[in-house]
Amino acid sequence: IPRRRNVLRAPVFLHPQCLDFKPPFKPQDDLQFCAMYRNFGCCDSAKDKELMGKFYKIMDNFDYYGYASCAGYVQDLLCQECSPYAAHLFDAEDPSTPIRTLPGLCPDYCSQFWLKCRSTITLLSDDPQLAEAEPDQDRFCQHLELEDPDYCYPHLLSNEQLTQNLGRVRADPEGCLQLCLEEIANGLRNPLAMVYANDGTHRFFIAEQVGLVWTYLPDRSKLEKPFLNITKAVLTSPWEGDERGFLGMTFHPNYKYNRKLYVYYSVEIGFDERIRISEFRVSPSDMNVVDHGSERIILEVDEPASNHNGGMVMFADDGYLYIFTGDGGMAGDPFGKYGNSQNKSALLGKVLRIDVDDNDRGPLYRIPSDNPFVHERGSRPEVYAYGVRNMWRCSVDRGDPLTKEGKGRIFCGDVGQNKFEEIDIIEKGRNYGWRAKEGFSCYDKKLCTNSSLDDVLPIYAYPHKMGKSVTGGYVYRGCEYPNLNGMYIFGDFMSGRMMSLQENKNTGQWDYHEICMGMGLTCAFPGLINNYYQYIISFAEDEAGELYFMSTGVPSATSPTGVVYKLVDPSRRAPPRQCHYDPLPVRVKSKLIKFKPKESEYTEAAAVTTTLPPTTTTTTTKPPRHTRRKNRRKKGKHRLESESASAAVPQNGVVRLAGDEQGRDDRGRVEIFANGEWGTVCDDLWNTKNAAVVCRQLGFRFALKASKHSEFGEGKSLRILLDDVQCEGTEESLLGCQHTGVGMHNCAHYEDAGVICGNSDYVDA
Repeated sequence: IPRRRNVLRAPVFLHPQCLDFKPPFKPQDDLQFCAMYRNFGCCDSAKDKELMGKFYKIMDNFDYYGYASCAGYVQDLLCQECSPYAAHLFDAEDPSTPIRTLPGLCPDYCSQFWLKCRSTITLLSDDPQLAEAEPDQDRFCQHLELEDPDYCYPHLLSNEQLTQNLGRVRADPEGCLQLCLEEIANGLRNPLAMVYANDGTHRFFIAEQVGLVWTYLPDRSKLEKPFLNITKAVLTSPWEGDERGFLGMTFHPNYKYNRKLYVYYSVEIGFDERIRISEFRVSPSDMNVVDHGSERIILEVDEPASNHNGGMVMFADDGYLYIFTGDGGMAGDPFGKYGNSQNKSALLGKVLRIDVDDNDRGPLYRIPSDNPFVHERGSRPEVYAYGVRNMWRCSVDRGDPLTKEGKGRIFCGDVGQNKFEEIDIIEKGRNYGWRAKEGFSCYDKKLCTNSSLDDVLPIYAYPHKMGKSVTGGYVYRGCEYPNLNGMYIFGDFMSGRMMSLQENKNTGQWDYHEICMGMGLTCAFPGLINNYYQYIISFAEDEAGELYFMSTGVPSATSPTGVVYKLVDPSRRAPPRQCHYDPLPVRVKSKLIKFKPKESEYTEAAAVTTTLPPTTTTTTTKPPRHTRRKNRRKKGKHRLESESASAAVPQNGVVRLAGDEQGRDDRGRVEIFANGEWGTVCDDLWNTKNAAVVCRQLGFRFALKASKHSEFGEGKSLRILLDDVQCEGTEESLLGCQHTGVGMHNCAHYEDAGVICGNSDYVDA
């Protein structure tokens, strides 16, 4: 369910930012001159030395008395470039704003500085306006005042709201960690895997459910020609929620030398549905295209139903290929006496481990000699672990960058049945409980009480009031955001909830924190956003270990609403140049498509939905989003009035609901903004597909009713703007549907259309 939070802000808002418009950091080397910022700030040792040189150049102009009187002031003013709040002090929160030459000073401090050391002003700054104001104390200090007085120097140093928890991941009053996002790719059809080849090129490959894989370069440009296209072989459909399709992909650890990759997808053979694991090689003549004729089928497993197809395929640290299958589908694993998952002679409901090295001659795969059931009669030797229901997205922990602690652990999200979703760490030979257990609770009571079950409990499970379909994630081990190290980040497909677990070294338990998109100024950095499409499909790492996720506005294999986002911690970054790498060159034979962020298309209108408490009128422009972007302000950005003003000019396609007598925000007459005016929609041809477009825009999962005959009153004060609307149900707004043209109609206001929306599939009267 889209989370709606009120944004009634305090007078000051924690938003550390450097002059390069990025978060502060802990310097790698000690600072000698601006030592007050040696633990956290905006200067590395090179900048520190530069400021020291500037200091001595200025102070060489003074005698002993002048040095004794003014050295402290000059050092303070110069070192504010190193302050965690440098961008605020120099009034440079926006890249388009000219940077001040001196930091903003509090009036009392400015007066003391002017009285004692006004002779340093022209040495500190070449600003002609400052030089002109220098003879007049009041004028000079007014010139150095900040419009936002909370950030003036030196009072900000004693402001607890600005200094408390500085450099730590910010949490809201409910304990929800506030992160931000950077859009990486868009226009994708259910993107469900993003992988890298580990060949030094830092390309990433994004797979769509329909069976297409695209190549992206490190600059985020996309190659026009697909890397892989097996759409004709892949079994899927446009139905929302269809679990069949292209489901997984991984590159061989020695890909750089053997050019091999492995894919997991659904196929139809005659009347049978199967899951297929295939091996491909990349073309020797084009490193960005697979040789489609090289496919070799490694393994096929019959699927008795269309759901619970598993879909993860990956290599672990031991070099073996791991395959994660679902239990066969339907509900409750009804296959056989104990179900597929508890039956070690079946390949469904399992974690499989096979050896695909040196398979060019002889068998396509071999069984690792230490697989746990190799010598157990009746068991399939491929089985590595069992008792899983439908593991959706697994990952291997890279380990702590310094100590390597945790390296090699396999984390999985296992989708539940009726009550619980769970996160597991996969271990050799272990039973993960399904269908005896779901999460920590019994599902099949008879199996649950069997003393031979010997199952492993999840490290975490959550009830269906929080979400109904877990999407497993990754332990963050990247370089760019040190605060996130060791945090397992995952999500839920249905609720769109983002979550994290952190291992408590003292208790051995995993501490839970929800992740929210940053409120207010938290994400007010260039290129960052604080909203995403609801349906979280998958997570990913890039070659450098940074973390991403994929989500969509319409969970259909054919809907091009999929977006890839990079997770960003706005509270602290790594020191400059620490994470630098030089990608190996990529020979490109295909046309490049430059990346264009989708977010910029609807920034202005997006602020309307959730910056204020819900009222009888709800407005937005896009499919369901968790938190809408709050537009940045150059001045007074923390004032609620500024945001309200920004929402005054909507964009084409914005819709709102009006006319419900009880003031409920989930129903009402549909009003749309088009060509500079608000208007109503005629109910000719009005149906649930049309209503679904409106409800999705407003952040609801379901259209419960397409109401007609002005059920919510007549909008007589407005013109009728749309008539004969016909939607497929996947459009982003009613303007994208077929209609007679804006302002053209053959109806009256007694035919005004309306909707009733909801997040469950029943009407709450």
